[in-house]
Amino acid sequence: MPRPRLPERLRPVLRTSLGLAALGFFSSFFGAGVVFLVLLLQGVPAGADGDEWIVAVVAAGYVLLAVLIGTSWVVYLQRRTAVWFVLGRTPTREEARRALRLPIDLTKVSGTLWSGGIVVVGTLTAVFGTWFDALGVALAILLGGMATVGLNYLASEWVARPVLAVALRSLPRRNSLTTTVLSRLVVTWMLVGATPMLGVLILVSPPHIGGDPSYSLIMLAVLGLALGALATFLLARSVAAPLHRLRDALDDIARGRRDLTVGVDDASEIGMLQASVNDLTSGLREQERLRDLFGRHVGDDVVRHALEHGASMSGDVRVVTALFVDVVDSTRLASELAPDDVARKLNGLFSVVVDAVSTHGGLVNKFQGDAALCIFGAPTRHADPATAALRTARAIRDAVTTSGELDLGIGVATGPAFAGQLGTATRFEYTVIGDAVNEAARLTEHAKHAEGRILASGAALDAAGEAERAVWHRHETYRLRGRSEPTETWSTTPSPAQVASTHAPAVQTPAAQVDAAESDAADPDES
Repeated sequence: MPRPRLPERLRPVLRTSLGLAALGFFSSFFGAGVVFLVLLLQGVPAGADGDEWIVAVVAAGYVLLAVLIGTSWVVYLQRRTAVWFVLGRTPTREEARRALRLPIDLTKVSGTLWSGGIVVVGTLTAVFGTWFDALGVALAILLGGMATVGLNYLASEWVARPVLAVALRSLPRRNSLTTTVLSRLVVTWMLVGATPMLGVLILVSPPHIGGDPSYSLIMLAVLGLALGALATFLLARSVAAPLHRLRDALDDIARGRRDLTVGVDDASEIGMLQASVNDLTSGLREQERLRDLFGRHVGDDVVRHALEHGASMSGDVRVVTALFVDVVDSTRLASELAPDDVARKLNGLFSVVVDAVSTHGGLVNKFQGDAALCIFGAPTRHADPATAALRTARAIRDAVTTSGELDLGIGVATGPAFAGQLGTATRFEYTVIGDAVNEAARLTEHAKHAEGRILASGAALDAAGEAERAVWHRHETYRLRGRSEPTETWSTTPSPAQVASTHAPAVQTPAAQVDAAESDAADPDES
């Protein structure tokens, strides 16, 4: 992947630098305009005896000087941030902390310069006028400074978001909380309520500074409306907009999306929420991956059983149908073929087994080397497990015979069995234990030598549906190893005796021949 070109890196830096410079410039002149209007409408200073121009010139000169100092200060602060951003390297923790403190540092710059203006212009007014004039000027500058500092704080976080987003990636979340939602709300309250209301209190409270306060009150009301609208807009951009995006992201997560990533670009609690949502999606992806792997190992039905019962050695006895599949002469295959070729052939067989069993509602309980044990009726109950197992056996046999890669034997048996989790609290597995399982495994050994390669017990045929029973033919009766009672078996291929009896011509008995002769004599027209 080619590295980003320099202009692409410079674009966010230029946007942030120019945005902060423009913010500082216009907010400062906005505050100076507010101060000038308040003083003009109130007629302060009134006791300067013709020396007002000196105060005005000094005030204008201080504004220009403050702009130069503030711009240089901001450039210095930005330089510490822009270097690593332009170079495209990951910032150190100290550089990241400085970047995250950029809005607070800019607010301090603005507050310091306005405080200096209160001292310089207020003192000069006291020299050329009266202390009441100095108090009026200081309070007017205080109002302008509050408006400017508040706007700088709210707007600088919005302007510096591209840099903040990169810095947040380099700091632990517990160390990245440089601002809070509460501080933004307090600043917004200061702009919307405190600044204009403080101005009103200054104008109407004794001692009355200046002349008629009516025009100043109107101006303060207009100023409060303008500041309120602007502050609400900035608060909405910094709080409401990211919360809206988080709500949309959570809605998508609730609908099943797990590839979602929320950009972390806020240094307050909202940024922690953004990171938490990303942690949530990452955890859900990991859980789904583990559940998918777990399901591939044990089957979806077993996963649901484990989630329902937890890590308990639980289970119950129910009637199930066991289907056992085993490869014929697997020892010879292992000796003649390379191990990876044997694995490839077995994977092809097991793919057929899994597809057929899943299609008919069964569970592939386990793979045992070159064999597979499949269960119908546990852990999910089945309406007709015997019929499903017999159909599955035929489907597996037909698919493997068509491919011609392997030969196999399949045994099917029905009976009661324990189905549940066995083991210890630290290591257990879902399994099925019962005579039907053992019987199916023993039948598989005889099925390897039967023509149809499938043998089913009489109990399995008795439990199956009528349509399925019509497909099967009585085979032999075996005394299976480990079982005292003989087992009657059925196969899909009729025995030679059954084929001969089906196709043999009917032989009439002598009595039947006499009856036929008498019938012909009684009805000569039929001859």
